[in-house]
Formats: sequence, structure tokens, C-alpha cells
Amino acid sequence: MKKRFRKYLALLSVLGLTVFLAACSNTPVTSKSTGLWDHWIVYNFSRVIIWLSHHFGGYGMGIIIFTIIVRIIILPLMIYQTRSMRKTQEIQPKMKELQKKYSSKDMDTVRKLQDEQKKLYSEAGVNPFASMLPLIVQLPIIYALYAAIWRTDALKHGSFLWLELGDKDPYFILPILAAIFTFMSSWLSMASMPEKNGMTTTMTYVMPIFIFFMAMNMSSAISLYWSVTNAFQVGQTLVIQNPFKINRERAEKVAAEKAKKKAIEKAKRKAVKGRK
Repeated sequence: MKKRFRKYLALLSVLGLTVFLAACSNTPVTSKSTGLWDHWIVYNFSRVIIWLSHHFGGYGMGIIIFTIIVRIIILPLMIYQTRSMRKTQEIQPKMKELQKKYSSKDMDTVRKLQDEQKKLYSEAGVNPFASMLPLIVQLPIIYALYAAIWRTDALKHGSFLWLELGDKDPYFILPILAAIFTFMSSWLSMASMPEKNGMTTTMTYVMPIFIFFMAMNMSSAISLYWSVTNAFQVGQTLVIQNPFKINRERAEKVAAEKAKKKAIEKAKRKAVKGRK
């Protein structure tokens, strides 16, 4: 119960932050804007993007470079999340054994199950809520980028290739790219899981569709951000959570354990024959 409460609390925190940010002003942001959000965050985001744009070939390049910088800054947090998720995946078979062992719904059994789960998490060095932290960190960054573009005239009316950054992509190229990279990122993450479940599989295929329709109705600048950040995520996954490498290592570990068990059984049989 306590675990579920903490999970709901984290989700409510994300929702509350979303509502808070959505309630912020939509008036143009300038050097005269006041307040922590408008002056220190949104205005400075727009200043950084404009500075990058002036030095690296336009507003589109400014957004791309800024996105990559943001991803690099939060990379240590993402690595922590990835490692925590992998540890969580590896202990799922043991977790299922505990759930099967303590399947009764009486309070004593439930409490015992919770204690054993906490012990298992502790021994494996797993924080079951680590995946929420990057989401909480990224949410205001994403909204700050959106606000910086939408509330800064230079960015809102800027252009990049065939795009007017403040308008929708007329050819739907960026929404398609955003959906493709979202799918690739989700699929690569799921491919390393020792056990799949219906929810994970469904999200892998539903989320890209959701992102596609969202990007169709958002400004091209936001679609550009989503495309770049999800492309970065694909590369990040291949480097720090390569599913092909993980599955190969997992198979080698299983094979080594079987070989060890077989060698022990063979040694026991040999010892028994020696006594005779």
C-alpha cells in the first residue's frame, strides 16, 4: 500500500507541475519580464537559443544544438535511470517468485511480501522510483523550450529549411520522424527486457502514434525538438543500454550457469563412483 501511495504521489507531482506550468502567462517574454519562470527561465532559454542561432546557422540549428546540450546535461541522470531500470528488470523473476510465495491477501502475508521486496530491492541496489526523476526534470525543460519559442517573436517567426518554426510542418515530415524515433527508442528499451508484458508492448506501439498526432498539431519548433531528442535517445540507448549486447551477456550467463551446474553434477557422480 505504501509503495502504491508513493507511486501515485510521484504521478500527482508530475501532473501538478504540468498544470502549474500550463497556467503560466502566454504574453511575449522580453528583458522586462519578471518572475522566476518568465525572466530567469523562459527568457534565458530564448536568449541562449537566439545566441546559438546567430552563431550556428539559424533558428533551427539553434534549437537542435540547444536540445543536444540539454540532453548532455541530463545524461548522467538518464544513465542512472537506465542502470536502475536494468537492475529492476533482472530481479523480476525473483520478484515473481516472492509474489507467488506470498500470494495470500491477509495483512500479515502482504506485509511480509513488502518486507521481502524491500530487501530484494536493497540487495540489488534498486530504487523503484528512479524512473520518475528524469520525467520530473524534463517536463519543465520541455515546457520552457515551448514557451521560449512561442513567446519570443524572433523564434516564433523564424524559419528553418522548409519550416516556419511557429507553424505546423506542412509536409508532416517532422511528426513522422518524431514518431519513428519514439518507436525505435521504445523498441530498443523493450528488447533488453528479460520478460515482456502487455502494457509495455502496447505503449511501444501506442506512444509513437500519440506523438505523431501531437506533433501534427504543435509548432514545427516543438516537433523539431521531439525529433532530435528522440533520435538522441536512440543513440543513447544503443551506447549505454544496447539490447543486443545485454541479451548476449544474459545468454552467456545462463549458459555458464548451466555448464557450472552440469560440471557439479558430473563431479558428484564421479565422487560416488570413486567410493564404490
